[in-house]
Amino acid sequence: MRCLLVFAILIAAVFIILILNINTGNVHISVGRIFEILFTGNGNKDEVNIIWKIRLPRIIMGALLGGALALSGFLLQTFFENPIAGPFVLGISSGAKMVVAVMMIVYIQRFGRVSSWALIIAAFVGALISTGFILLVSRTVKNMSALLVAGIMIGYICSAATEFLITFAQDSDIVNLHGWSQGSFSGMNWSNVQITAIIVGVTFVLTFMMSKPISAFQLGEAYAQSMGVNVKRFRVCLILLSSILSATVTAFAGPISFVGIAVPFLIKRMLNTAKPLVVIPATFLGGAVFCMGCDLIARMAFAPTELNISTVTSVFGAPIVIFMLVRRQKSR
Repeated sequence: MRCLLVFAILIAAVFIILILNINTGNVHISVGRIFEILFTGNGNKDEVNIIWKIRLPRIIMGALLGGALALSGFLLQTFFENPIAGPFVLGISSGAKMVVAVMMIVYIQRFGRVSSWALIIAAFVGALISTGFILLVSRTVKNMSALLVAGIMIGYICSAATEFLITFAQDSDIVNLHGWSQGSFSGMNWSNVQITAIIVGVTFVLTFMMSKPISAFQLGEAYAQSMGVNVKRFRVCLILLSSILSATVTAFAGPISFVGIAVPFLIKRMLNTAKPLVVIPATFLGGAVFCMGCDLIARMAFAPTELNISTVTSVFGAPIVIFMLVRRQKSR
């Protein structure tokens, strides 16, 4: 009953925030007009274009990428058996950002443009590089705080390398890279939505299919092995799926902070269970709600000036992480 209630709340929140996002902006469109345009396609041409070409692609991308980021955090927390593990904190997003910066600066200078698939592959490579360093550190460092610090340091190294590259970039490249690196869902189109939906959808299905092995792994490696789980192959799958999700987010929206840590924690608290069969879809929905809500605030808090999405996610996500640390310390 509790799980059904949580899912009902999350689904309702998705639809409410969806309508609010479409409704608010420099051009106000009434709720009645929104439903008319969405379901019939009839209406003022300018309003139709605003909804279908500007607001709706952005909102859907926010939902898809928010869900992907939250799910990536859940997979990393399972992998490291650490509630503070997340793509931003562990420096994985920074690694993806570094390689995407190389692609945007070098590739664009030679060929004039870069495809979405190229950016995703570049972000995936960067994510794997950072993850590789984290795995090497985690073999010798078992302490949660030390591993967290190691991840932050890797993030700083990747950020320093990115800034070094920017020093030798052209002014136009610097403007594009700076806007992207701050994190934003603006400028999305249906082509982006299609690519993201394919990648995130397939990855979500694969993750959901791993619910039973994840459940066994949560009870310990020895128990998972006794249940027939190939732990080495399982851990490789976890890290690959997590890297694909975080790389997709970084490629399209830039690095976004704290979503991967805060959302899985809140969802587990709401459900009062850690069973992957319910946590995985709920975490995806929770990430969608969180990022759609933060994007609405980013657009409207100081309109017409738009805040960076990471600024808003940090404001809401950082206190949750602090609460997690305090609660964990008290429980010892």
